[in-house]
Amino acid sequence: MISKLDLDAESPVPLYRQLYDHFRASIESGKLENGSRLPATRELAGHLGLNRTTVAAAYELLENEGFLTGQVGRGSFVRSSRAPQSNEIDWNALLGPSQSRTPAPVSWNPATISFATSRPSEDLFPLEAFRLTCREVLNGKQLPAVLQLGSPGGYEPLRRYLLSRAAEQGLCQAGGELIVTSGCQQAFDLIARALLRPGDKVAVEDPVYPGLKNLFLSAGVELLGIPVGADGMDTEQLERVLVKNRPKLIVVTPNFQNPTGATMPLAARRATLRLAREHGAVLVESDIYGELTYSGEAIPSIRQLDETGGTILLRSFSKVAFPGLRVGWVMGPRPLVSRCCEIKQITDLHTDQLSQAVLLRFAESGRLDAHRKAIVSAGAERLSATLSGCREFLPPGTRFTRPTGGMNVWVRLPEPLDAGDLLPRAQRENVNYLPGRYFTVSRHEPGGMRLSFAGLTPARIREGIRTLGGVFSSELESARSRGMEPALAMV
Repeated sequence: MISKLDLDAESPVPLYRQLYDHFRASIESGKLENGSRLPATRELAGHLGLNRTTVAAAYELLENEGFLTGQVGRGSFVRSSRAPQSNEIDWNALLGPSQSRTPAPVSWNPATISFATSRPSEDLFPLEAFRLTCREVLNGKQLPAVLQLGSPGGYEPLRRYLLSRAAEQGLCQAGGELIVTSGCQQAFDLIARALLRPGDKVAVEDPVYPGLKNLFLSAGVELLGIPVGADGMDTEQLERVLVKNRPKLIVVTPNFQNPTGATMPLAARRATLRLAREHGAVLVESDIYGELTYSGEAIPSIRQLDETGGTILLRSFSKVAFPGLRVGWVMGPRPLVSRCCEIKQITDLHTDQLSQAVLLRFAESGRLDAHRKAIVSAGAERLSATLSGCREFLPPGTRFTRPTGGMNVWVRLPEPLDAGDLLPRAQRENVNYLPGRYFTVSRHEPGGMRLSFAGLTPARIREGIRTLGGVFSSELESARSRGMEPALAMV
């Protein structure tokens, strides 16, 4: 039996991470010997007074990093690498702990209805228009320059195009600064490398996009989770955190936030900008979903409201065109963009120029605008199918967001249902989704889950949610018949 552990519920470090750290240290020190069996997740959760999801998340991370091996029907066993053979490299010791919080990949099955990935539908890609665009680039006079090494700031004709569009939208003045990146994931990485040092504090939305969370954790910074409601990031809580913790950076997604789909109203955007200025925090605005507005009027971006030009804006072609081409961009103050160019040259020299040239031609030809209109129309139908499916098929007591654009809906199952525990059952029924633990910063919702709908047809969406409704309703009925108490929240 594991003795009572010294876990701190008030710590900014999530409980599952504290539990992981304890077991990892015990395995590496030899206190837990190779081959020894750990208690079942339900048993340990009961012993420690934790939610089972907390223990399962710690075990999953240990297994992903090679410290545990799970054996079906037998349990979880320590797999120690303390004593490698004389000339064998101890890779776990060399690499150190992983900061990844991404789910293990599920074997691809054409029958699976997957709500797990926030991406556009391949069925909507205008392949003939794309082929024509590629031919035009390959036959163009600029091809030799495209195939040559380029600038870390980006393919210059694309930079000029993006800056011209930004000036028309009131996002920058003439001669503004912009760097093209390999998608927004690299944009976040460059910003973190340029601005942050281990131990710095960063205020982020909670729940938040896992790629952002994992990247900042890997940089050794402390994440301060700000709750997300119907109007996006809670600005009152943000103010309290700014006063108490003085974060160096604030990262916000005002339009169709991932994973909740929430949109910040104009007043909240103004308040966020004001708070960042008053407390000397750098404000980073991620706007990769802004062009996917299905109903209502578009709201000015925070950068448009910032007459000082100090807000850092991230945008991308990934959600409105072809995510596999990996082209995004950052707009911000000249010193920041210059430093990002220096870092980018060290890491990958520059973003692939052929992809940049193709996307520039796709945009200038008018094909991008036509494609965007098509995916907005399709997205509205898919969002409608998702919301009607949630109303019709999910069990009573389920709550879900009602976005007006984007690619994601956030679902909160009624207690005592745990979306993480129920995922294997859903996968056996050929439906996949991401449970809330992957998005958690400090406030875990066991019943939370993300449904990413953009990659599925309306018929598949309804079929998938109907299946999920059957799994969840069955478990809810079973749990209530057993007289289970509501699960404790993981903090």
